[in-house]
Amino acid sequence: MNLNVSQKIIKDHLVSGEMKPGSEIGLKIDQTLTQDATGTMVMLELEAMEVEQAQTEASAQYVDHNMIQADSRNPDDHLFLESAAQKFGLYYSAPGNGVSHPVHMQRLAVPGKTLLGSDSHTCANGCMGMLAMGAGGIDVAQAIAGEPFNVKMPKIWGIYLTGDLPEWVSAKDVILEMLRRHDVKGGVGTIMEYYGPGLKNLSAMDRHVIANMGAELGATGTVFPSDEEIRRFLKSQQREEDWVELKADEGASYDIEETIDLSTLEPLIAKPTSPGNVVPVAEVAGEDIYQSYIGSSANPGYRDFAVAAEIVKGKQIAPGLSFDINPTSRQMLADLVADGHIASLLASGARLHQAGCNGCIGMGQAPATGKNSLRTTPRNFPGRSGTKEDSVFLCSPETAAASALTGKITDPRTLEMDYPRVKDPDEPKLDFKLLEEPLPLEEAKKVEIQRGPNIAAIPEMEKLPEDIHVPVIMKLGDNVSTDDILAGGSRVLPFRSNLPEISKFSFEMLDETYYERTKEMQYEKGHAIVGGSNYGQGSSREHAALAPRYLGLRVVITKDFARIHWQNLVNFGVLPVTFKNESDYDDLESGDVIHMKNIRSSLEKGNFIPAVVEGKDKELELEHALSPRQVEILLEGGLINWIKEGKQKTP
Repeated sequence: MNLNVSQKIIKDHLVSGEMKPGSEIGLKIDQTLTQDATGTMVMLELEAMEVEQAQTEASAQYVDHNMIQADSRNPDDHLFLESAAQKFGLYYSAPGNGVSHPVHMQRLAVPGKTLLGSDSHTCANGCMGMLAMGAGGIDVAQAIAGEPFNVKMPKIWGIYLTGDLPEWVSAKDVILEMLRRHDVKGGVGTIMEYYGPGLKNLSAMDRHVIANMGAELGATGTVFPSDEEIRRFLKSQQREEDWVELKADEGASYDIEETIDLSTLEPLIAKPTSPGNVVPVAEVAGEDIYQSYIGSSANPGYRDFAVAAEIVKGKQIAPGLSFDINPTSRQMLADLVADGHIASLLASGARLHQAGCNGCIGMGQAPATGKNSLRTTPRNFPGRSGTKEDSVFLCSPETAAASALTGKITDPRTLEMDYPRVKDPDEPKLDFKLLEEPLPLEEAKKVEIQRGPNIAAIPEMEKLPEDIHVPVIMKLGDNVSTDDILAGGSRVLPFRSNLPEISKFSFEMLDETYYERTKEMQYEKGHAIVGGSNYGQGSSREHAALAPRYLGLRVVITKDFARIHWQNLVNFGVLPVTFKNESDYDDLESGDVIHMKNIRSSLEKGNFIPAVVEGKDKELELEHALSPRQVEILLEGGLINWIKEGKQKTP
C-alpha cells in the first residue's frame, strides 16, 4: 500500500484500533508540550496519578502565557512549574524564552515523531514532518505517563501546492485562503497534509505559519513532508543529526484532495469576529486602525519580523497608532537585534515586548474600546484580545506593517517601494540554551515541588448517575469558543491552578449571571447547556470543561462539537450528546427542564439516549459518538476516577 506522510507516522505509532476513518485508534506519543496556562493542571494530574518520571522521549514545560507579574500568583506558579518539571523529568523553558511552539520547533521537534500538547496550536510542529496534535491537559498527562493517546482516525486531506507566492503575499495568506474556502469547521475530523512543487520556496517557519492555524479549521493536525528545507532548518539549529527524510510514497492517495496555485493568491484578512471571516485586504482597505500587532505562534519566524522592519525602515508609523512587536523566542530576538531589525522597528515608533504569547491570549496589548486592531495572531474571537467589545482583524506581517505606516487597513501592494525579500538566517548569530535539561531520576526524586498559596487540588467528581433531571441554564448559538466559555487574559489566567476561583469567570463573556445562578441552584443539583454547531472551538484549555463541571454542569446538548472540547467534557464526567434531529434545537429554550432516564444502561447499550422536556410533552432523541473506552470513563465520572479504579489498560 502506498502511504502518504500522515499515514506513515500513524502506522508507525499505532498501538490499538484500525486506520479506518472515524474509528478510535491509540497512538504512542513520543513527545509532549505543556504551557503554563494549562501545565499547572497537568502537573497536579501527574501527582494524582503518582507518576514518577516522564516516559516519553522528550517532554517540555514552557512558560509563555502568564508572564505578567502583577502580584505573586504568576511567579509562584512559575516556581511550581519549574520544580514539577524537575520532579517529573521534563525540559523547562523559563519566562521570556519564548512561545512554546517555535521554541519546541527550534530545540526538540524531530521528523517522523508524534507530539501531543496541552495547547491547540501544538499542530504548528507538523511543519517539521511530525504528527503534532492539541489535547486537553489530562490526555497530555496520560501521554507523559507513557499511555497512548486515543483519537478518532482522521481522514487525510491532501492539499497540493503549485506555483510561487507573488510579492507582498506570504504564508499567512495561504492559511487564510484555506479558511476563506472552508471556514472554521471545514477541517474537523481531518489531518491536512500539504505537498507538491509549491513547497520548494516555503521555509520551515512559513510552514509553521500554515500548520499553526490548521487549528482554526478544526483539523486534528497538519502535516508537511520532511525535505531538504527541514534539513536546512535543523542544521541551522545545530541539530542536523535529527533529520530524516519523510515524504509520501509515489502514488499515495488522500481521502480528500485540493489544489492551491500559490501564484494566484492575494493579501487576505480575517474580519471580526472569526478566523473564517476572510476577505481580500483590498475589500476593507481604508478603515482606520488603532493598533498593528506582529508576533504570536501564528507568525513566529525571523522573516515575519524582519520583513516588517524593512517595510518601516527609515519611516514613521501613523500618529496615535500602537505598533506592537511581540518576539516569539529569545534566540530570534537576539538575531533580530544583531541584524539591526529591532532598531528599525523601534525607530519607526514600535513598542517592543518580551518574547511570549502576550496579547494573543489577552495578556497585555489590549486595544482601545471601539477601535480596530490588526494582528498576525491566529484568533479573533470576541474579547480574546482583552477588550470585551474588540474589533480584531487577522492578517500577514506585510499587511500589518503597511497599515502601521498609514494608520488605515492597507493593501501592502499599494506601497511605493520594492518588496523586501527576507530569509531566515542559516545560522543564528547568537545561541541560547532556552531549555533546562531534565534531571536524572535519582536527583529528580529529591526535588520538593514548590507550591504557592494559589494552588488548589482538583476536587473529586462523582460517577455519572442513572437519571439526570436538570434545567437548561443557557441556550447558545453556533461556534461558541472556549474563550467564550472561560476567557483567558490577565484577569482570569492567574487562577489557572485554583479551580474554585477560576470557575467564577465561567461563561461571563456570554452571560455574566451564570456563576451566581449556578450557586443559587446548588451545585449538586446540576444543569444542562444547549449549543449549536462547532461548540467548544478554539483553545484546548480543559478549564473550559472543568470549571463548569465544578459548578454542576452534567450534560451539553449540541448540533456538533469541536474535537478537543468534546474529549475534555468526557474527561471530566460531562455527558456530550447531539441532536438526532437538529430541528429539536429550535424547540428547546433556556429554563426548560430535561429528564434523561436510564443513562448508564443506555450508554452501555448503544448510541441513543432518550430524553423528555418536562411540561412540553416533547421527546428528544439524543445520540453520542463515544467509544466503549470513553463510555467507561464517563460512567466513572471522568478520567481521574477511571484511572484510580484501575480500568486503564495499556496495550
